[in-house]
Amino acid sequence: MPAVVADVPRPLFSYRKYWAHRFGVAPFLPMSRAEMDQLGWDACDIIVVTGDAYVDHPSFGMAVIGRVLEAQGFRVGIIAQPDWTSPEAFRRLGRPKLFFGVAAGNMDSMVNRYTSDRRMRSNDAYTPNDEGGKRPDRAVIVYSQRCREAYSDVPVVLGGIEASLRRIAHYDYWSDKVRRSVLVDSKADLLVYGNAERAIAEIAHRCAAGESPKAMHDIRGTAFMTRDGLPEGWFEVDSSTVDEPGPVEPMLNPYEDIPPPAASCASADAKPAGETRLVHFPRRLVRHPRERTVVRLPAFEQVRDDPVLYAHASRTLHLETNPGNARALVQRHGDRDVWLNPPPLPLSTAEMDSVFGLPYARVPHPAYGDARIPAYEMIRFSVNIMRGCFGGCTFCSITEHEGRIIQSRSENSILHEIEEIRDKTPGFTGVISDLGGPTANMYRLACKSKDIERSCRKLSCVWPDICSNLGTNHAPLVQLYRKARSLPGIKKVLIASGLRYDLAVRDPEYVRELVSHHVGGYLKIAPEHTESGPLSKMMKPGIGTYDRFKELFERFSKAAGKEQYLIPYFIAAHPGTSDEDMMNLALWLKRNGFRADQVQAFLPSPMALASAMYHSGRNPLKGIHRDRGELVESPKGLKQRRLHKAFLRYHDAENWPLLREALKRMGRADLIGNGKHHLVPSWQPSGTGLAGGEGARAGRKHRPQTVLTQHTGLPPDAGGRRVTRRERTADSQQSKNHPHARDGRPGRRSDP
Repeated sequence: MPAVVADVPRPLFSYRKYWAHRFGVAPFLPMSRAEMDQLGWDACDIIVVTGDAYVDHPSFGMAVIGRVLEAQGFRVGIIAQPDWTSPEAFRRLGRPKLFFGVAAGNMDSMVNRYTSDRRMRSNDAYTPNDEGGKRPDRAVIVYSQRCREAYSDVPVVLGGIEASLRRIAHYDYWSDKVRRSVLVDSKADLLVYGNAERAIAEIAHRCAAGESPKAMHDIRGTAFMTRDGLPEGWFEVDSSTVDEPGPVEPMLNPYEDIPPPAASCASADAKPAGETRLVHFPRRLVRHPRERTVVRLPAFEQVRDDPVLYAHASRTLHLETNPGNARALVQRHGDRDVWLNPPPLPLSTAEMDSVFGLPYARVPHPAYGDARIPAYEMIRFSVNIMRGCFGGCTFCSITEHEGRIIQSRSENSILHEIEEIRDKTPGFTGVISDLGGPTANMYRLACKSKDIERSCRKLSCVWPDICSNLGTNHAPLVQLYRKARSLPGIKKVLIASGLRYDLAVRDPEYVRELVSHHVGGYLKIAPEHTESGPLSKMMKPGIGTYDRFKELFERFSKAAGKEQYLIPYFIAAHPGTSDEDMMNLALWLKRNGFRADQVQAFLPSPMALASAMYHSGRNPLKGIHRDRGELVESPKGLKQRRLHKAFLRYHDAENWPLLREALKRMGRADLIGNGKHHLVPSWQPSGTGLAGGEGARAGRKHRPQTVLTQHTGLPPDAGGRRVTRRERTADSQQSKNHPHARDGRPGRRSDP
């Protein structure tokens, strides 16, 4: 039976430790029975099954959850990347005393394994030696089934980003259909979504006390199946349909005299004919207590068959994501309900410090020997300083998983981790590769009022403009940067996380510090597009904000005596993007001397708002209605998606035939020719363009967005390739004065 969840968090490390804490801290969480024997364990209390290689580092989810549970006193084992074709690999550590924790890994397994064109990748950065094929499709479902086969009586708890993004009925791009909640398909007992430390600690302690996870219905950040219906004392808000316009009924006077009903309908004690009675009509809108209110979403069968209801359900879910005011959600699947409790409450700074201060080995498990794990190589000298993102970009899943409220570590905790890297991490050369998180410069940024923060239901704090209630002072981050780079033995501290430049321009001193000391020649930022149509569907600022940041970047680089370059990222084929939008972006790229090295089109990830646009053709950023509201066109056909990628690689001769054909169809043949104002030449080099324009050269790895390099001054590009003589000649043929070339600013509006 669903129950009321707590609004006041219990401190994460306030539980009395489980009796097994007497075994002490494991150097690595065991992956074999031999390691368990060395630790003196006869069994594991909890076994974490993951689709990633086990790296004992706070950037890897299985390590964080494992170490948090170990700190609670539990014995935790790891089954990493098991052979999923039989249950034998899931018996490797024996039967867990309490439950299996199942996660696909740091990435959704489908996003990890397939490109935006639904082609299977040959590599996997979270696997030793970058080997592909070491995890199944929809890994949490498969792993859960194998856990059941291995030990049918052991509870299964789902977690990680794949479970978070598939917690309700969701559009699955790879099968091009709406799938049920992963909780239904996996037959798990409980699903944990979002930041899971609070929930998993409570689940473990209650399970150790004899309670079944299947009966735990009062924990924030969890989802479960139920047939019980609405508990006594609860209120249901029915949001399972979309309002359809019709005749407007006149407002009723709640105290007017109303004639009695006709005799045929009158009750036995009806008053005599002709007599009137005073009737009080209840208010149509009643504010129910939030903690005892559940919002009913359209059922799975409804959203599966009706894209309009799918868009409505997506909008409703995203409006219920602030832990300060979110209500429970429920969605029917067949004869059962999937019940989603409100999101987890953010960790405090002290709790964040404790989580990141746990005894991580900070290296891969010794079982991998000398094998190279690319994801570890990327982060081994980096420090995560915060969680969450209030940007709300519609194509991104960070907000759906980590929330909009920024959870920051203390300065001392971060500096201590830098010293740990310096003193203990093999191969350290004095360079910290990143101080960041989901966004580099949201550290300690928050709403100016806790009351406003708790009541806010906005999808983004920075779109369409930066909220007046949002603090944008970067002084704590500037101070952190300065202290970090002054530590003994630290030669340089780089910033590699994506930068929110619309926030950065509010604090020029931050830009000065960043550009003067923390850029290694290139700085990544993400305008995503230049045109207002796609930008409004992404919830991203206009290109004018990029121009202002670029001016600051170049001014401070020059003052520091450094030659540095911005590397902007762009997305092709995003919902709301037309062929003309991509053409204008290509013209902007050429005018500014940028060339895409690696290109990928928009990939609809589960539960993202942009994915709802892609599937439904409606804009869930606005109200959803049957016969009105904003329609959104999405590039879906393979040819159009290739064309949009080709515009980003306008300089690639392989794409010229496709671009010429498109430009003629669009009535822009004036952009074809050999002059400096043309986008593509009229001639074709021998041996090129035979494939009709693929948008990317064969053999190049795909990334979620477009990686660009500015070739002014001819530096090596992001992939290490220098500009050819032919490319230098083509680059010199740019024009800023052609009458048809737009300046890239959407409607010349004032950008936030």
